[in-house]
Amino acid sequence: MKIIFFLLGIVLLIGVEIARVYYIMPFPGSQVDEIIDLAFFLHNYIWLFRVIGIAFVAYPSFSFITGSNPYLKWTAASLLAFWVIVFYAFNFRFLADKMFYQPESIVLLPSNQNKIPFNQLVIGISINGKSKAYPIELIGYHHQVRDTLGGEAVMITYCTVCRTGRVYSPLVDGRAEQFRLVGMDHFNAMFEDATTKSWWRQASGEAIVGEAKGKKLTEIPSEQMTLRAWLDRHPDSYILQPDSKFNDQYESLKKYDEGTIEGSLEGRDSLSWKDKSWVVGVPRGLFAKAYDWNELIQAKAINDQIAGKPIVVAIEKDSVTFHVWMSTVQGDTLQFRVDDSLKLTDIKYGSRWNWKGECEEGKFVGSKLTPVQSYQEFWHSWKTFHPNTERYVK
Repeated sequence: MKIIFFLLGIVLLIGVEIARVYYIMPFPGSQVDEIIDLAFFLHNYIWLFRVIGIAFVAYPSFSFITGSNPYLKWTAASLLAFWVIVFYAFNFRFLADKMFYQPESIVLLPSNQNKIPFNQLVIGISINGKSKAYPIELIGYHHQVRDTLGGEAVMITYCTVCRTGRVYSPLVDGRAEQFRLVGMDHFNAMFEDATTKSWWRQASGEAIVGEAKGKKLTEIPSEQMTLRAWLDRHPDSYILQPDSKFNDQYESLKKYDEGTIEGSLEGRDSLSWKDKSWVVGVPRGLFAKAYDWNELIQAKAINDQIAGKPIVVAIEKDSVTFHVWMSTVQGDTLQFRVDDSLKLTDIKYGSRWNWKGECEEGKFVGSKLTPVQSYQEFWHSWKTFHPNTERYVK
């Protein structure tokens, strides 16, 4: 019986340590099923399983190690040592917040002091007349960066496995909340709040399990584009700089912007409508639509409707800075193309528009297109978190 209890205890101790991390990290098969409730249960009650496991192994271990049977002595000692190794690995090495750390110094500089290459992609935000840009190859490692802008607290987040950039207000029920990276759900970064220990999905800002389940963070409008394009619109913007302590980690994401980074989790599939293909996702209330990146590159401008509203999806000559605008101007619905000079031209009247969405020439001079929040991300992410999405078909 001592052997049976010892083995049951060891299996329990090792199994729960592995399972707790397996279900919330991108191990083979772990991110496919709906197991978030089980993962949350294990996370919160692992102490109970540890107590039970230790109770099972305590007396048999003492008996075997102090006994005269060398086989039992060394087998018990080896299995206990293996449990200690597993405990250390899955609590101090493989946990998300032990692999990805927050920056120790947050430094933002104006463009004349900036060290970030101008062709790098950034998540840009503007609040109360102030603007800042956050390179995705930096926040992609940290997963979140906390800052203030225009007198408001902001939480800039990015998940490299989903290619999802989102900016949120970190206020929950009117109070500033702290979040730590706890793992993943369906390959999307997941944060745990400090107050209720609930888990929040990065792609939607929604608490998906725990006391705060159903609550959502307020999203702050943001744009993804090259730093050069952002500074063209916001020349007074400040830009997040690298924290030198994490230079090696930043280097591991080099070429992530271009989609040429290797790896099954973060690499891009150059074909269309594959799990790792790029799309432009546009959410509009209960509706959502996805546009194939390859088709956008070829067409340069796609005229469409979403939720009955006309929009245009367009990409600049750098082939990475994209925009989505409402295409109704002064009550008139326009269709756009990109002309030979690589500017937007409306087909109906021939008015010409710049990449800030402003009409520079023609009937609508002085008018400005209304931007629509949109994102570039992997197709597997968009269709998972927008199950009602449509695919644009020409």
